[in-house]
Amino acid sequence: MKRRSLLAAPAALALSGALPLAARAQEKKALAFVVNVSADFWTIARRGIEKANREYPQYTMEMIVPAQASAAEQRRIVDELLARRVAGIAISAINPGNSTEMLNRAAAQSVLFTTDSDAPNSNRVVYIGTDNVAAGREAGKQMKAALPQGGKAMLFVGTMDADNARERVQGIREALAGGNIEIVDVRTDESDMARAKRNVEDTLARRSDIDLMAGLWAYNTPQIYQAVKGAGREGKVKIVGFDEDGLTLRGIAEGVIHSTVVQQPYEFGYQSMVGMVKYLEGDRSFIPPGKQIIVPTKIIDRSNVQEFQAQMRELLRTR
Repeated sequence: MKRRSLLAAPAALALSGALPLAARAQEKKALAFVVNVSADFWTIARRGIEKANREYPQYTMEMIVPAQASAAEQRRIVDELLARRVAGIAISAINPGNSTEMLNRAAAQSVLFTTDSDAPNSNRVVYIGTDNVAAGREAGKQMKAALPQGGKAMLFVGTMDADNARERVQGIREALAGGNIEIVDVRTDESDMARAKRNVEDTLARRSDIDLMAGLWAYNTPQIYQAVKGAGREGKVKIVGFDEDGLTLRGIAEGVIHSTVVQQPYEFGYQSMVGMVKYLEGDRSFIPPGKQIIVPTKIIDRSNVQEFQAQMRELLRTR
């Protein structure tokens, strides 16, 4: 499914006037932040990139959203960036297991960071993002709180090829081990929003025994929320999610969604750009021995959702 990029032309976030990026790259070193799908989650990360660019105006910094959420499209983007000789790339790899050659080629020609979903078998300098196994455990705790008597649960995510998806499922299973909640299945949608909603609608139509649905990527929980409301199953089917989509937060405020595990995409964007600047300027001191900089998660439920909504409105407003 085609999506319009969050960054229409001009792509660069830097305060660099109307010159094409290729021309600007000759004047300043360029840093790129390549994401996996179009979502408000990444708009928040873009605010962090904008902050970094204000602090380091001697660089151009841009975010690139693939027209299609596929590893092939990411490979095309990376090839273009390398042809432009960008100095650094931070990427949320859609399928890191099958992208090692592409990532290593990028690492050989520029500074390579991973974010959101790691590629530990590649030659990336460092990963900046969530400990997704730990985040999955937090989601599992929320599932147990939503279903204290136990029951059957279905998980929904874009693809199990991504490390963050596999790790979140792993963490959830660890948290639920020995308990009375059964994970019936994990449904994938290849980052197709319409298919994501159909997956939920199909489950609701075919499985009257499902007690809880969990959305593991930012757009999954809103699709669950809308489908559950459309089926009139509010309260009967509990919902636990990830990330801070506006519909997810509305569902929590309404009491339709139990809670969501939020990351800090603002920090993903900000720390990735600042880290690449430091690396390019010879500073390696910020890189821990394990080559992972973990950004902590937070639980949003009815007790704190209004305050968090206000914070998100401020971050997402047009600048």
